[in-house]
Amino acid sequence: MKNKSLPCLCRHFLRRILLVAAIVFVPLTASADAFNEYFKAVKMDNAGKVKELLQRGLDPNLIEETRHDTGLILALREGSMNVFSLLMNTPNIDLEAKSMNGDTALMIAVYKNNKPAVEALLARNVQVNRPGWTALHYAAAAGADEIVRMLLEKSAYIDAESPNKTTPIMMAAWEGHIWTVKLLLDEGADATLRNERGMTAIDFAEVGGHKDIVEGLTYRLKMAGAL
Repeated sequence: MKNKSLPCLCRHFLRRILLVAAIVFVPLTASADAFNEYFKAVKMDNAGKVKELLQRGLDPNLIEETRHDTGLILALREGSMNVFSLLMNTPNIDLEAKSMNGDTALMIAVYKNNKPAVEALLARNVQVNRPGWTALHYAAAAGADEIVRMLLEKSAYIDAESPNKTTPIMMAAWEGHIWTVKLLLDEGADATLRNERGMTAIDFAEVGGHKDIVEGLTYRLKMAGAL
């Protein structure tokens, strides 16, 4: 005679297993504690804690309250590269999210002169060109020539205009990065453009007190018949 209680027993254990699974994998809501834990772990480059929270269902695109940074952007600000790598490989991560002032992850990576992060983001085909300030403005201001080249290879607009029509070569001239100025000129930047205050790259160099750049730009523009 067959044991009729066996299927019933199996169903009982199956229900118990499903109940436990439901409890373990219930999505984690963004409670104040979880929210604070997440951004603290990002700042401390605690990838293990971030992974634990994400596995429990925390949204990887949560926005913190100070600058409205996502975890990815905050990781770049803080140099938390373990967390950055983890988030880059997290499903549904928003690589184009913007902070309160419009900065993207790419722009912060450039601002921090973080070449590995820039390479990783460009490999994911993040947006290089956008209205207003761009990653190329930041790279030029930092004198990050390798990153300038990387952005230009991805078709960054060389004469991109900020909200007041400042261009990357103006930023490089103001900060005194003569090799960046030369690189941008060689790649076709227009040093005769003026921003809303009527200032050219030469004017920016003069305000910054960079006589060598003033002389170099003046010579190049005279040679090109632009002065």
